[in-house]
Amino acid sequence: MGAISFEDEYSSPVAPHRLFHALFLDAHNLMPKIIPSIKSIDFLSGDGGPGSVQQVNMVEESPVKYMKHRLDSKDKDNLVCKYTVIECDAFGDKIDCVSNELKFEAGPNGGCIVKAKSTYHPKGDTVLNEEEIKAGKEKAKGQYKAIESYLVENPEIYA
Repeated sequence: MGAISFEDEYSSPVAPHRLFHALFLDAHNLMPKIIPSIKSIDFLSGDGGPGSVQQVNMVEESPVKYMKHRLDSKDKDNLVCKYTVIECDAFGDKIDCVSNELKFEAGPNGGCIVKAKSTYHPKGDTVLNEEEIKAGKEKAKGQYKAIESYLVENPEIYA
């Protein structure tokens, strides 16, 4: 079975540069403070530029214990980021990696439109379950919404 891709578009009341900053420039500091399921985000290699690898460590109660992200590219001027989830204990023997591309564009009323593409690469000839993938995507969307809410409540952050 080949890779499965999803393309999504989300609108946000937060300005594109602020949301990009929160998610890709300062996530290692911000996310553990505002998302209860994240214990820490640590750089395993690099300094936040392309090729850097971060490990997201979840709290003990979480069904997912960790995931590793590799930053493939980050364009601060055009607000585009590409990264790959290269390891996650939840992948088991089904998923090799998940590549992601997010683009932040100006939206109505000072907010933004986030265009996201995720491609799930299976291990070997594994057939991926689209419903399981969608459930995982919803959990990630919940974290995104928590960051968005924090930025709405704190308009001075990354202004």
